[in-house]
Amino acid sequence: MTFLERVESLVYLGPGGSFTEMAKDIFCQKYNLDPYLVPMKSIKKAVEYVDENPYSLAVLPIENSIEGTIRETIDSLIKTQNPNIKVVAELIMPIKHCLLSKTTELYSITGVIAHPQAISQCQNFIHDKLPLHTNIIEVANTAEAAKSLQNYNLTYAAIGTQKTADIYYLNVLLDNINDEQDNKTRFALIGNYNTPKTGKDETSIAFSTENKPGALLDILKIFQDFEINLSYIDSRPSKTNFGEYTFFVDFDGHILDDKIAEALAQIQKHTPYFRLVGSYEKF
Repeated sequence: MTFLERVESLVYLGPGGSFTEMAKDIFCQKYNLDPYLVPMKSIKKAVEYVDENPYSLAVLPIENSIEGTIRETIDSLIKTQNPNIKVVAELIMPIKHCLLSKTTELYSITGVIAHPQAISQCQNFIHDKLPLHTNIIEVANTAEAAKSLQNYNLTYAAIGTQKTADIYYLNVLLDNINDEQDNKTRFALIGNYNTPKTGKDETSIAFSTENKPGALLDILKIFQDFEINLSYIDSRPSKTNFGEYTFFVDFDGHILDDKIAEALAQIQKHTPYFRLVGSYEKF
């Protein structure tokens, strides 16, 4: 039995065929979950669902190796009414875009339907391998791209996943068409659960500092004094006062580690705002 034994429902970005749904499958297998599944159309709605429903989880993209941090996920996560909502696990998944169609003939393709981010990540393929005047149609999500093929002739293709092809009975004309072959996305599993130490953990926090010279340096010095390895740091406008920022930091270790707990206690003394975003297993 795991720390997630009482999960009743799980939300993810849908409808079906998205990379988030693929990440959902991996999380469910890893933690032996069989929850009621709820597809959501936005990250904000998914976070709100977990905030309002006990014994629920959500799977969300949190960072892409090409596009960077998914701002909507971080911004929504730190604004939950329940401050105990946090990241409870994460995985890093390779992102492999596929060219999908009702036809099996790659040479006949003259149009592509896809989410704008998928188009952005496959620019070289579209430019180099498809006709010069290929018609590009942007849609809201991968599922819509796949379903839209019903409204076009056999010269149109969609960009999606292998799972998309399986769900909508499409042919995979080419796989791994993304420009960056090492394209990966970090997915977070979020919910109101306390996580155990696993020995391969990461902790994420959000905080603000006093608006004075050296305030951020004082915080970073605490990490240095405790020999805590930082893996990521970013800032976002606080959206309260102009010129004030909220900082996001990821670092090695778990909140149950003595030195992590002591370091965070010291950091909170110097921060007007502090939030534990999660201590979680990486796999």
